Amino acid sequence: MAEQKKRTGLSALADAGNDAEDFSVIDAIGGPRGVVESMLPGVVFVVLFVATSNLNLTIAVSAVLAVLQVIARLVQRQSVMGAVSGLIAVGICLIWAWQTHEARNYYVFGFITNAAYAVLLTISLIARVPGLGLVVEFIRSLPTEQFKAWFDDWMNDQALKRAYMVVTGLWTGLFVLRLLVQVPLYLTDHVAALGVTRLLMGIPFWLWPSG
Repeated sequence: MAEQKKRTGLSALADAGNDAEDFSVIDAIGGPRGVVESMLPGVVFVVLFVATSNLNLTIAVSAVLAVLQVIARLVQRQSVMGAVSGLIAVGICLIWAWQTHEARNYYVFGFITNAAYAVLLTISLIARVPGLGLVVEFIRSLPTEQFKAWFDDWMNDQALKRAYMVVTGLWTGLFVLRLLVQVPLYLTDHVAALGVTRLLMGIPFWLWPSG
C-alpha cells in the first residue's frame, strides 16, 4: 500500500497531538511549496514595481499569479485553504494599493494584522493564558464538550504552559519588531527597501539557519 500522504496546514498541526514524532513545522505551513506560494506574490510585486514603476501592471501580474496558485491546487486536487487565504490577503493588499494609487499601501494591511496580533498576544501574556497555547491546543483537540476540563488539562501542565508562554512572547516580539523596522520605511516612502524587508521578515524564523 502506498505511503499515506502527509497532511499540511491546520490538519498537520492537529495531527501533532496524535503522532508527535512525525509532526513537522514545515509540513504544518504547507511544506516548501506553501512557503514559496505565500511569498511569491510579494516578491513579484516589489521586483516588478521597482523594475517598471508601473503600479497597474504590477498589481495585475501579482493578482493573476495569486489566482493561478489557487487554480494549480484545484487542478492537482490538493488542499486550497492556504492558497485561498493567501489570495484573500493579497487581494486586500492589491486593492488598497490600487485604490490609493500608492505602491507602499500594498503593505498597510500587513501593519494592521501585525499590530492586532501583537496586542492580542500581549494581552494573553498579561492574563497568563498564552495565546499560542490556546490556538495550538484548540486545533489539536477541539473542546466540543467539557471546555473547563480541556482548558485545565494543558494549563495545569506547568512545563507545557511555560513553553507556550515563551513561544507566545517570541511571536509577540516578532510582530513588534516588524512594525518597528517597516513602518519608518513606509512613512519615508522607501518602497523597494520596505518590500525587501517585508519579505525577509516574513520568512518563518524557524527556517533561518541556526548557529
